[in-house]
Amino acid sequence: MAEFYRKKKKVCQMCAGKPVDYKDDIIKKYINNDNKKILPRRMTGTCAKHQRDIANEVKKARFMAFIPFTK
Repeated sequence: MAEFYRKKKKVCQMCAGKPVDYKDDIIKKYINNDNKKILPRRMTGTCAKHQRDIANEVKKARFMAFIPFTK
């Protein structure tokens, strides 16, 4: 008997009430540690609207030198 396990759907943290600001260290959760790229929605679990917001906040943080552009 093959039982199928459904993967638990991730909940968007920003919809749950945790906003992301470019000055916070929480923004580092949404970028890759190796090459500092923005992680995709399927890995972070954010909705499309908030993924765009995260991308803008990461770009602001890079411009203000809170996080590096590359390694």
